[in-house]
Amino acid sequence: MATEQHQMCSERRVCFVLGSPRHVADEQKAALKKAAGVSGGKDECQVRLKGREHYYRMGTEIGMLGGYRFQGQVTAGDGLDKKGKMEAGYNNLMEKKKQQCKVGREEEGSSSNRPELAASLLALRDTRIEEPLLYLCDNQSLLKTVNRWIGEGGKATLVGAPDADILAAAIEIIRKKIAAGTATFLVKVKSHRREPANEGADILMDKAISDPKVGREWY
Repeated sequence: MATEQHQMCSERRVCFVLGSPRHVADEQKAALKKAAGVSGGKDECQVRLKGREHYYRMGTEIGMLGGYRFQGQVTAGDGLDKKGKMEAGYNNLMEKKKQQCKVGREEEGSSSNRPELAASLLALRDTRIEEPLLYLCDNQSLLKTVNRWIGEGGKATLVGAPDADILAAAIEIIRKKIAAGTATFLVKVKSHRREPANEGADILMDKAISDPKVGREWY
């Protein structure tokens, strides 16, 4: 493995290339410089499962979990409480679908759990009942909230439950998927790992508050 160093964007960066740097085509060098100069704070949200990138993706957390080979819809969602304003977004890797929204009832008090739950409901609503669903999130509280309603145990009640309006809708969709014999997986993944599914959801969530065209739900 050899390295070639370039002065890019007024910062010193190191680019690792396979083989000798002398064999790197000029157009490839230009593409690298262009990519390094992009400002926006987020990586591109594209998955290419061919060539060398295939081996890289298979070695990531989602790849090792079997996400890129999942026989169903692979989705990811994210929610945020930003200065009392709640926003949610979800991203579907398989069908290139996405959705975002503002989350209402902030006047009753905002929290990060409510928009995280809202993001999962966006994914559930946008997936057909008969389709298996893999939902990736970086919030463990969401999994704990939903887990109370899965399997046997004491009777759970929505009376007094936080965010019962969103939770009830999510539980009903999961119930229908169970009745149809369809698998639903909610998986906790690490955040800030540059995974396209999570990055895409994060971008949608981030833009929801500032975009006047994005509507509000659950108010």
